[in-house]
Amino acid sequence: MQATAYTYDPDSRSGSVLLDDGTPLAFDAAAFDVGGLRLLRPGQRVRIEVRGENEQRRITLVTLQTF
Repeated sequence: MQATAYTYDPDSRSGSVLLDDGTPLAFDAAAFDVGGLRLLRPGQRVRIEVRGENEQRRITLVTLQTF
């Protein structure tokens, strides 16, 4: 699934993305670390993997979208 980076805190390595429908979804340091990134800037297109449904939905991986 693709999304757009919305926020990122380099100290906690956590932040949030905006799904293509505008829904914000947070990610934690574990999801960021799995993707192997060092930094994330708001506005960058990212690829995410999500588990769960509705309120239980969480990001398990965030990495840069490459074409």
